Amino acid sequence: MTQTSDQQAEQTAAQGRAQSSAKGSSFYLAMRILPRAQRDAMFEIYSFCKAVDDVADTEDISREQRFARLNDWRDRIASLYAGTVPKGLEALAGAVKQFGLRQEDFLAIIDGCEMDAKEDIRAPSYETLDLYCDRVASAVGRLSVRVFGLGEEDGLALAHHLGRALQLTNILRDIDEDAGIGRLYLPREALQFAHIDGSDPETVAADPNLAAACAYVVARAREHFRKADAIMARSPRRLVKAPRLMEKAYRKILDGMVARGWARPRTRVRVSKPHLIGVALRYAFI
Repeated sequence: MTQTSDQQAEQTAAQGRAQSSAKGSSFYLAMRILPRAQRDAMFEIYSFCKAVDDVADTEDISREQRFARLNDWRDRIASLYAGTVPKGLEALAGAVKQFGLRQEDFLAIIDGCEMDAKEDIRAPSYETLDLYCDRVASAVGRLSVRVFGLGEEDGLALAHHLGRALQLTNILRDIDEDAGIGRLYLPREALQFAHIDGSDPETVAADPNLAAACAYVVARAREHFRKADAIMARSPRRLVKAPRLMEKAYRKILDGMVARGWARPRTRVRVSKPHLIGVALRYAFI
């Protein structure tokens, strides 16, 4: 497939947005402590994720146009793996070859973004939410652990558990932001547990029983963190220094939200840059 000038421009812009948006984040610092080849590969993966996520979240085009653009990305990935590398994806193709990245993981990420593009997600079943987490987070993890050099079994398990832990933490952190665009990722089982009726995002976000629904999700995030910790504890430290940094940062966010509580107004919990730098330095020279 020949990439159009618009598609090239989109990819170049996505690469710039990816690195810009990553700066100062736990992701950026986690990547910065990696050796050069791994760091470059991770930024290519991040750039791809940013580009397809931007398609799903673009509100000034129709859903049909979003589907078309996501299908363009499927075609580009298919071309890359068929040996005809679209312009603008040369560096990603190099990472694919060097680290044995798998086509199905890139396609899973696109499928996850399509779940957002198809409709505004509102109180999905936990099974559907788990599938969403697998596609938008654990699939990224599956690409990442191959770059980090983990073995197949532990690498896949770490991607599974840490990806879900991070995504569930994001869902809890972004309740108000998501409600503002008509989305509600808290699963219906959590709402039922909290005796919250309905799935209107703003109504749920303002419900006095929201804390119980959040506690349901917190418990599952913590279980995934626990299992991810066990995998990293038995892995060579140099191979898990980047995911360790991510885990430490997101655990702090999760603990901070629990300590803050869930009543409005909810201040956004962040990890300070000095704290992130301190954690990064702790793992940088392993």
